[in-house]
Amino acid sequence: MEYAIAKVSTKGQIVIPNALRSNIQTGDEFLMIKDNGRIILKNMKNLASDLRNDFVFAEKVEKAWQEYDKGKFENKSKDDFLKELRAC
Repeated sequence: MEYAIAKVSTKGQIVIPNALRSNIQTGDEFLMIKDNGRIILKNMKNLASDLRNDFVFAEKVEKAWQEYDKGKFENKSKDDFLKELRAC
């Protein structure tokens, strides 16, 4: 197991120490899981594509619920809804 220490910037950014990023490329995406005070990072390129798609979908659903909670939604017909859904 490897480990290193990193600081959080005033913007909330954390730099992954050089010793731990040998297999990380610019633009890589990470799944972040917060669990009992721990934050776990998992490189998305190492996840099965179905699981990755599930996380992307879950993120979109969460954003949609947040917009709904703010009252930012619109009524549309079933046909218009399905047309928009198929376009995604």
